[in-house]
Amino acid sequence: MINVTRLDGTEYYINPHQIESMEIKPDTTILMLSGKYLVVKEPASAVIERIVAYRRQIGGFKNEE
Repeated sequence: MINVTRLDGTEYYINPHQIESMEIKPDTTILMLSGKYLVVKEPASAVIERIVAYRRQIGGFKNEE
């Protein structure tokens, strides 16, 4: 799980394997596979860094190198 911050300052955790796409409009908007949109404070680059760190932590890159 990775943590993100809603615009109201509430932190919560999402499963990065459930992210379908991200847009910047101007806030970072994450579309989940469920169809739910999440608008977060973090820039897309920070969310991507968290996803990469999480995947390294769980060994998600072993088959991708």
